Amino acid sequence: MTASTSSSPSRSRRRTYAAVAVLVASVATAALALAPGGSDGRNGGADESATASGSASAVPAPPDEGLLALARRDPSDPLAVGRADAPVVMIEYSDFQCPFCGRFARETKPELLRGYVEKGVLRIEWRNFPVFGQESQRAAQAGWAAGRQNKFWAFHDVLYGKPRERNSGEFDTDGLVAMAREAGVADIDRFRSDMSSDRAREAVERDRNEGYGLGVSSTPAFLVNGTPILGAQPTDVFESAVEAAAEAVDR
Repeated sequence: MTASTSSSPSRSRRRTYAAVAVLVASVATAALALAPGGSDGRNGGADESATASGSASAVPAPPDEGLLALARRDPSDPLAVGRADAPVVMIEYSDFQCPFCGRFARETKPELLRGYVEKGVLRIEWRNFPVFGQESQRAAQAGWAAGRQNKFWAFHDVLYGKPRERNSGEFDTDGLVAMAREAGVADIDRFRSDMSSDRAREAVERDRNEGYGLGVSSTPAFLVNGTPILGAQPTDVFESAVEAAAEAVDR
C-alpha cells in the first residue's frame, strides 16, 4: 500500500473536521460582516451577530464521507425524527436559549416536517449545543431526560413555543419540571433524576464536543448530508439544501 492510500480513518476524520471548520468559520465571518453593528460587539458579540443576520447561505460543498458518518441513524434515538434510512439527514446543533434556534423551530422546522420528513426524504437529528451558560446546560440535560420517556420533541416544542429572555430564570429546575409536565412527561420523579444524572451530562458533552470538533461556535448550525448551513436561514434555503442532497443521492 502506498503512502497516498494508507491514511488512517482517524487522520482522515481530522482532515475532514479541519476542512469543515474552515467552511463554517468562513460563513460566520461573512454573516458577521453583514450584520448591523459589524463585529464591535454592539449586537451581543460574534456568536449572536452571526446568527442574527440570517444572510449566510449554504456552503456548496460536496458530500464528505467523514461528515456523512456523523449521522447516527439510530432507529431508537428519541432526539431524532424521520426514517433512519432517509436519503437526507440534517444534523442540528442548537441551544434552547438561542432566539434564532427558536425562530427555526417555530417557522422552518414545521415546514420541513410536512414537506420532507413525513414523506421519508429527510431525517432530523438533534444535537445539544448549549453555549449560553448554566440555564442552557440545564435545559439540554432536561431535553435528554424528556427523551428518556419519548417526549423530547414535545418538550422541544414547549421550550421553543414562544420567544424567551435569555438567562431569565425560566429554565431553572422548577421551570423545566413545569414544562416537562406541559409536554406530557409522565414520570416526573424519573425526569428529575435523569436530568441531573451523569449520563445526561455525558450525553450533552458528547454532542457539544462533536460540534466543537467541526468548528461550530454559534447556534443554530446544521449539516445537511455534510453541507454546513449557519443560522436561522429562510425556509427556502433549507428546502433547497434538502432537495439538492436528495438529488445527489439519486444520481
